Amino acid sequence: MNISPFENYSQISHSSEESAAFGEALARALPAGSVVAMHGDLGAGKTVIARGFARGLGITEAVSSPTYTIVQEYDIPGTQQRFYHLDLYRIADENAALGFGVDEFLSDPDAWTLLEWPVRIEKILPPEIINLYIESIDDQTRSIRLEFPAAGKTFKGGK
Repeated sequence: MNISPFENYSQISHSSEESAAFGEALARALPAGSVVAMHGDLGAGKTVIARGFARGLGITEAVSSPTYTIVQEYDIPGTQQRFYHLDLYRIADENAALGFGVDEFLSDPDAWTLLEWPVRIEKILPPEIINLYIESIDDQTRSIRLEFPAAGKTFKGGK
């Protein structure tokens, strides 16, 4: 799988293992400071991709859904960098998100940030956001589409 932060990308995943492998490849392709907005219905596989993403960053601890905690933070072994996984499903709006410091997660140049339910804070998302769309086709099959800001132009990543 060849993901370039210069081009949009799409694939069909036939299993959770393939979806996790996509997440792993995505993490390896993106620089620190990248923010990925993950769009998909409940059960679409956002957390599966997040687990693969964490693995791609070298994180070996178990990655769980932050549905009730809102934010899961992981240290990347051997670095001062972090991985943030946010689930904004329970957040009412941008003001509530700012109240727990979402702006710090969105602007950390030494971290990779994945957002589930980014629609809750769309007014405050950074312009360089990377959009990831996950659509369920059947119980196992997913359509995965990745859109980079200004695809085809130089992607700076990060802040």
